[in-house]
Amino acid sequence: MKTIHALLHRLTWLNLPAALLLGLLQRTPVLRIVAAAADRLTGAPLGAVIRAATVSAASLGAMHTLVGATTLITNQPSPLAAKVGTAITAVAFGINGPGVGQPGSWVVGGSIPPGLNFSGLTAPATINIANLVLTGTPTASGNFTVTLQGWEDKNRKGNGSPIYTYLINVTAGVAATAPTFTTQPTGQTLAAGSSATFSAAATGTPPPTFQWAKNGTAIAGATNPVYTLTGVQSADAGLYTAIATNSAGSATSNAAQLTVTVANPAVAPAFTTQPAAQSVTVGTGFTFSAAASGTPAPTYQWMKDSSSIAGATTATYAMASAALADTGLYTVVASNSAGTATSTAAALNVTPPGAPPTDFGRLINLSILTNAGPGASVLTMGAVIGGAGSAGALPLVIRAVGPTLGTAFGIGGVLADPVMTVNAQGTAAPVAVNDNWDGSAATRAAFTAVGAFVLPLGSLDCAYVPPVPGLRAGGYTVQVSGTTSATGLVIAEIYDAAGAARTATTPRLINLSTLAQIDPGATLAVGFVIGGTAPCRVLVRAVGPTLGTAFGIGGVMADPGLVLFSNDTGLQIGANDDWGGGTALATAMSAVGAFALADPASLDAGLVVTLPPGAYSVRVSGKNGTGGTAIVEVYEAR
Repeated sequence: MKTIHALLHRLTWLNLPAALLLGLLQRTPVLRIVAAAADRLTGAPLGAVIRAATVSAASLGAMHTLVGATTLITNQPSPLAAKVGTAITAVAFGINGPGVGQPGSWVVGGSIPPGLNFSGLTAPATINIANLVLTGTPTASGNFTVTLQGWEDKNRKGNGSPIYTYLINVTAGVAATAPTFTTQPTGQTLAAGSSATFSAAATGTPPPTFQWAKNGTAIAGATNPVYTLTGVQSADAGLYTAIATNSAGSATSNAAQLTVTVANPAVAPAFTTQPAAQSVTVGTGFTFSAAASGTPAPTYQWMKDSSSIAGATTATYAMASAALADTGLYTVVASNSAGTATSTAAALNVTPPGAPPTDFGRLINLSILTNAGPGASVLTMGAVIGGAGSAGALPLVIRAVGPTLGTAFGIGGVLADPVMTVNAQGTAAPVAVNDNWDGSAATRAAFTAVGAFVLPLGSLDCAYVPPVPGLRAGGYTVQVSGTTSATGLVIAEIYDAAGAARTATTPRLINLSTLAQIDPGATLAVGFVIGGTAPCRVLVRAVGPTLGTAFGIGGVMADPGLVLFSNDTGLQIGANDDWGGGTALATAMSAVGAFALADPASLDAGLVVTLPPGAYSVRVSGKNGTGGTAIVEVYEAR
């Protein structure tokens, strides 16, 4: 019993069922134990190698049959032949003998050839491992003797085998050389979404393997000489290197910078600086300047009266010597891939050198097309005759046209029978009241003289031509309503009918205005004409909030905005939403005697601009489509 017990204790090293081992030992144990050990080893990663080693040893009769004797078994017998630079076939080691199983540790001694290792050992040491395997590529020739000893337990404990000798003869082969790069990867700058390809090549013996890295960190799976990225994004930008490695060493390529550009979204041009009106004499220079933002940066094209100016393609347009023919409206068009924008029009007036012009630039007409009727719908126009140093009276033509808009121009919803009343400031009795115009030859001649369209004889339109010499300096109002409670479209007009060339001392229209109710979502268009041969500086206002705060008028337009156009070219000249208390506007308002906009933060609108002779219109509407009562004014502002 003691003998069996001792045997069972010893058999625990073999790690097999005791009954099976006893049976095997009773039936010629050597060959059967080797086979059993081989079967068990197949379960380990190196099982195939170890099994080959045990089967090889059995077939060669290398096992000792004496009880207690052990033998080193291997799939590559000693001496092992190897060559420098050529990887060896893995060599597996085991120990065989009656009652012997896999070791718990190995002691490796002697001289291990450079480039080879015993399960990771490159120098003599003890290793706690059952399956000892020799692998690697020799890097030096010579005859090397290695000693091996197996132990039952880890750390050289338990029963130990004899010390075995294993010879390794390494002959000179192709000398291993460390990698050297022959092709370096190159940097690239690419737009987002493009594909990037990095290529490298390296020599070395044995041929090296490759590993790509980004910013020093290995890229998983990037182990080919060529590395490709598709659909690059900003996160892919960085430094890319290739590492070439073989048994003799490793080398790192030059760093290739990948730069990924992300295009900024295109933004259409918007003017940040508008060209300004100018007045010069013949032979002097002038310069218009503008600036526009946008992505990409916009290009420029200057225009005169809507026609392109050859070669004027920068943000500044200048001429050293002006001619009379240069008079006109100048704009600049800014363009990029996202669109175009046109600046406001800047007037250039060129006058002959010498004495001031005899035909003074001045306001000669105001017209307004809107609804008129009873009560709050009464249309009111204002006119002021004057001028610093002027004296005398001014001939006028004043009209309120409804029916002829329908018969001559096909406009629907007209005021069928308008009534017009003309009042002088400070006088209770009207200057004139007209229901239906008189159809006289004198009145028709007055229409022709000012360029007004013809009214048919017998129409129910209104017209008033003051007796010669006209109306004297002062303020006047014209009110238009209907003979019934109906409301309809009407055009109200005031014309300067003086005709002859005017000077600074000749009476003229210095202010034209209209007070009207503007429906929600509607736009009120007020037209005016500048006559003469010289430019005229004007102040244009659209006032709503101050009518309520200063004059107690209800239902005013809370936030009017105005846009000024040239009727001759269709070009926008200027615009304003909130006047903002600017010094230029405040000074101009005070100079012309306009009622003050006391609150700089009021939402009234205003604009000061110098205009050459021509026809213009002011278009007024409420912000966000709101309606209400507003007064639109045009002042001579010298």
